Amino acid sequence: MATSTHTVTNQPPPLVGYDVFDADRALAEAVERHLAPELLETARRELSELGRAAGSAQAQRWGAQADENPPVLHTHDRYGNRIDEVEFHPAWHRLLGKAVTSGLTNAWGRPGGHVRRAAGFLVWSQVDAGHGCPVSMTHAAVPALRTDPALAAEWEPRLTSQVYAEELRPAPEKSGALFGMAMTEKQGGSDVRANTTRARPLAAEGEYELTGHKWFCSAPMSDGFLVLAQAGAAGGQGGPTCFLVPRVLDDGTRNVFAVQRLKDKLGNRSNASSEVEFDGTWARRVGEEGRGVRTIIGMVAATRLDCVVGSAALMRQAVVQAVHHAGHRSAFGGPLIDKPLMRNVLADLALESEAATTLALRLAAAYDSDGEADRALLRIAVPVAKYWVTKRCTPHTAEALECLGGNGYVEESGMPRLLRESPLNSIWEGSGNVQALDVLRALRREPEAFDAYLREIGSARGADHRLDAAIKGMLTELADLRTVEVRARRLVERMALVLQGSLLVRWAPPEVADTFCASRLGGDWGAAFGTLPYGPDLAAVVERARVPE
Repeated sequence: MATSTHTVTNQPPPLVGYDVFDADRALAEAVERHLAPELLETARRELSELGRAAGSAQAQRWGAQADENPPVLHTHDRYGNRIDEVEFHPAWHRLLGKAVTSGLTNAWGRPGGHVRRAAGFLVWSQVDAGHGCPVSMTHAAVPALRTDPALAAEWEPRLTSQVYAEELRPAPEKSGALFGMAMTEKQGGSDVRANTTRARPLAAEGEYELTGHKWFCSAPMSDGFLVLAQAGAAGGQGGPTCFLVPRVLDDGTRNVFAVQRLKDKLGNRSNASSEVEFDGTWARRVGEEGRGVRTIIGMVAATRLDCVVGSAALMRQAVVQAVHHAGHRSAFGGPLIDKPLMRNVLADLALESEAATTLALRLAAAYDSDGEADRALLRIAVPVAKYWVTKRCTPHTAEALECLGGNGYVEESGMPRLLRESPLNSIWEGSGNVQALDVLRALRREPEAFDAYLREIGSARGADHRLDAAIKGMLTELADLRTVEVRARRLVERMALVLQGSLLVRWAPPEVADTFCASRLGGDWGAAFGTLPYGPDLAAVVERARVPE
């Protein structure tokens, strides 16, 4: 029924119908910077097509529908037969299908593949983060499988295929496949060496039978899983070993893969995270027996970088929504975006977002490089970035939500979904302490990694006095190793800020680099967002983050 009690005014229009890639200046510039000139035209075309899809009303509906209709576990069919199937909303399949057909599982075998994939992952994850889990795990499984050339030859073409085949069928019958992972157990968590799942060798070389459980297994409808178990003829004497567990065996029968329940999570609700049990489950060994942790190192690094990219995506979407709202909302006599204090908040959020994106794409470019220095840099810079960028995501998203006022606290705005998602990447693939201790391990055992880090930040030495002072302070922190573990978080935070500052000084516009260095490195900053020092360039920082109209 129509009413005439009031006219709706001063409400921002929906942010829809735009190119998520092209509107992100920091991301578009990073792609242009890190890709070879001959790849740029094709990459831009692909990313803009994905960006327009991500900004469409249709894709935004898919993201909301997938989140509002979480997966449902069916352990048995109507006749009592065990089936262990998870039913997803159709929107999930549309999101996942678009990710696969857009090449987001295909980085390892094409020129500039990691930069192109990371940029696409950052764009498409802004629609929904949950489906990014199987996308990330499928992408990251490749380096682990390459430790066994025969397995890699069989599975890599399926994992990097741009065909989405959702049905559970024998992998040889499918033109595309997805991977999941099942590493942690109830008693151990990140301490995977404490796993109790056992692997008993069978008669055929490389084949085993698994017995045990996994406390977290995401995307349980995937075609295959990388699993850690204690191997050895006597039930575990060989040590932690990596295995490939297919959901469906080559003869068409279901492997033993009992999904006990799905986790009821804070966020990431479109994705199924499960508890599974193995009881005579067939598996193939990946890599050497007892060397499972070493086998999965490449996989872990790749998924950690995706945590960085995923957090950068969340922050980008959060700041875009905040700036859009402030640009179309008036209060106290003028547009919110022009109010000095709101401009400070928005500029601070924009700085954090751009620094995260710039760092993420630099590390993706290191993956594309054949240089030893870049390989060494990844060893230390990935856990540094994983620690800091994912840690910044939650306060960043909360502040962006506040920019919308009460509207931001309402589910229809989409901001609560971003906020619920924001802590996840800091937890998955090793929480903050795990990352900080991994950085210390690299410092102690792999000096070439720190040398590569110093060369990277050294490229900007002398360009900003606050950056130079921050580098000196960081090196002073490293001079006293007696109490370094208790100071590990403080040290890794400084390393991350110095690295981000060095990249922005080299590549970002002067107003972005100067404000970042003044606040994050020069100490002219408070504990909350919106405490940047006064400067005439804050409006330019905000405008750079705004979606053009």
